[in-house]
Amino acid sequence: MGLFDLFTEEIAIDLGTANTLIIHKGKVVIDEPSFIAIDTKTEKTIAVGTQAKLMQGKTHENIKVIRPLQDGVIADFKASEQMIKEFIRKIPKIRGGFLQPALKMVVCIPSGITEVEKRAVIDSCQKVNAKEVKLIYEPMAAAIGVGIDVQKPEGNMIIDIGGGTTEIAVISLGNIVCDNSVKIAGDIFNNDIKFYLREQHNLNIGERTAEKIKIEVGSVIEDLDIDIEDIPVQGRDLVTGKPREIMIGYKEIAKALNKSIERIEDAVMQTLSITPPELAADIYKTGIYLAGGGSLLRGLNERISKKTELPVFIAEDPLRAVVRGTGKALQHIDSYNFLISSK
Repeated sequence: MGLFDLFTEEIAIDLGTANTLIIHKGKVVIDEPSFIAIDTKTEKTIAVGTQAKLMQGKTHENIKVIRPLQDGVIADFKASEQMIKEFIRKIPKIRGGFLQPALKMVVCIPSGITEVEKRAVIDSCQKVNAKEVKLIYEPMAAAIGVGIDVQKPEGNMIIDIGGGTTEIAVISLGNIVCDNSVKIAGDIFNNDIKFYLREQHNLNIGERTAEKIKIEVGSVIEDLDIDIEDIPVQGRDLVTGKPREIMIGYKEIAKALNKSIERIEDAVMQTLSITPPELAADIYKTGIYLAGGGSLLRGLNERISKKTELPVFIAEDPLRAVVRGTGKALQHIDSYNFLISSK
């Protein structure tokens, strides 16, 4: 071990459209929304993560709340760099040290990413003192996080529904055999809910309210086995302009999300249709695994199972499946040959 290695810290990052999670020394040390609030006059960071998200839709002209990632990729390079830097500063073992350590990172990226978008992730990491950056595709990270042995000669299908993209992949022998990345995920679900309330109830709601509705009464089928109470929703009446409250239940949300879920189902069927027959035979036995925040939508596993006629399993703690897999990849950074080098 060289002297330089003594001042190197290893971290795994799930840089998501909705949330950023960081693992350091085997533990999730950061789990916060991918938001940053910036003073427009000084361009200084005011807040990141949860604090910045709380400001969304409530700022004045001197404060700008930014989501640096859109559709799973970096949309605002400068803001993403600042956000990553602030999150890393929050890590207890790195924060407040006499010397700023060099970083060895594994970062997950969508499978449909371009070379330019890939470079933007690497550059953002290198700007925050990363001496080594390796990338892992999200479906691969999700599969590892679910507990699949990705190195085995066996076909497994994973569906990772995040904030910006839904990643569908068939994995065997440490590689993605066939995949599909669609830009329909949590953010689109929120927009679907906002559109439905505008059209059906003449009520204008914000992004945070739509997210709250999705979490509390989000469903993709209208006949759930469990009874979920309707919730009160406040917004602005489009006719009178006054604040107004209505009650919303899961059946209406299932209607609101139906078209988007159909498009995800179509993408799953398309991926299955190009899967080599031996791997398809494996998937018939192993089933399909769901990960990501979108997999928490009530009834989604049942709906995909009905469409594909295959068993569908939701990962344990699906919100953290990708970062768990990225963390395991960090532990095997030298032996996992499917990791993408930044060099």
